[in-house]
Amino acid sequence: MRYGWCCLAAVLIGCGRPPVPKVSEVLPEAGASQPTADLAAPQWAETDWPGWRGPNHDGVATGPAAPQEWSETSRVLWKTKLPGRGHSSPVVLGNRVYLATADERQQVQAVLAIDRRRGKPIWQTDLFTGGFEREVHRENTHASSTLATDGQRLFAVFLNDRRIWCSALDLEGQELWRKEVGGFRSKQGYSASPIVYQSLVIVAADHSDGGFIAGLHRGTGEIVWRRNRPAQDSYASPSVVRIGDREQVVLSGCSVISAYDPLTGKTLWSTAGTTESTVGTAVATQELVFVAGGWPDAGVVALRPDGSIAWQNREKVYVPSMVVHEGFVYAVRDDGVARCWEAATGKDRWKRRLNGEFRSSPVILGDLIYMVDMTGKTTVFRANPDQLEVVAESTLGTEAFASPAVSDGQIFLRVADGSRGSRQEYLYCIGEDNAPPRTTRRER
Repeated sequence: MRYGWCCLAAVLIGCGRPPVPKVSEVLPEAGASQPTADLAAPQWAETDWPGWRGPNHDGVATGPAAPQEWSETSRVLWKTKLPGRGHSSPVVLGNRVYLATADERQQVQAVLAIDRRRGKPIWQTDLFTGGFEREVHRENTHASSTLATDGQRLFAVFLNDRRIWCSALDLEGQELWRKEVGGFRSKQGYSASPIVYQSLVIVAADHSDGGFIAGLHRGTGEIVWRRNRPAQDSYASPSVVRIGDREQVVLSGCSVISAYDPLTGKTLWSTAGTTESTVGTAVATQELVFVAGGWPDAGVVALRPDGSIAWQNREKVYVPSMVVHEGFVYAVRDDGVARCWEAATGKDRWKRRLNGEFRSSPVILGDLIYMVDMTGKTTVFRANPDQLEVVAESTLGTEAFASPAVSDGQIFLRVADGSRGSRQEYLYCIGEDNAPPRTTRRER
């Protein structure tokens, strides 16, 4: 009986788990300048893919055309096994590809480097051992946050020991600094990705104890600013967008859409909208920013530079982010329904169903949108405001949650294959066999 009471007591106090640390706001002093000594500006090639959703966090790729169709025996330049499990999307810098992963059995969270030319592993740095959440959503992992790079460092964000940590590594995998950004009460796990902006790496973490968004100095990990967020569970990544005459960090979720000054964290505006939980990242034109949410309500919202609402609808675009192309917004819902709206007015252009269900986000190269479903099938369709025009469909593996990376005419896909009874993750490089060897301004 005494043993039973001890077990009950352990349950009631959280089985010995550490409490969720409370965080306080950090605000720069008025007129204070940021410490930027000896800190080079972020540097990457135009065709690199330096973080979540690419150079501008919007899913837009540049450079030469990439294949539209492929198979295990066609246009796969290489395929390499990945250890562990993760939904972190690939990051491409020069001749290397970087990813985060987690070994759930050993409870290890790590960062990987892969040779872009041959697909061979270069290094693995284990950052955390133990400290895993006991449960995450079945569609989440312990390594769902995509890395970011400033061209000299890699920034990895993990939930561990009920805290959000940001680590900086050099390009050879040596950890440079590690910072506890704030506590985190997990409901479904963590998935938001960091972004690099000037001298900062910006990290967001919304949760039911009251989350935060923070700007950390890239060189030192010092928290330059940190702002409190509402006490609700949400999962979106921040995005720096230029709307009107200034750049703003936009983050949706917790039943509001908020914009912050990216260098100081000052709240520029906050507008009630979307819903409690959002996952997709904001995208923008010069005049409007677009966000979407999906639980428990649903809606797509377009906002002006001052946060006022230009138009909105009740469409449920929850996990996948959207893309904007030549004055039109394209979206694929979780259930596979694709949509197109006029960006300026929200007027419906078309609504058609793709085959499949989707949790990854689209990328667009030229006028082609690449969208990967949960079974590993990539549908390529044209950014055509008049109709859904499917160009090709190709399947690799049996499961996919990570979004593609596109760099210099090549596509990098992280998928899993469970067809032989056990699950194994792979990274594929898809390109043309006759493409000239890639050269860069420097080897990495």
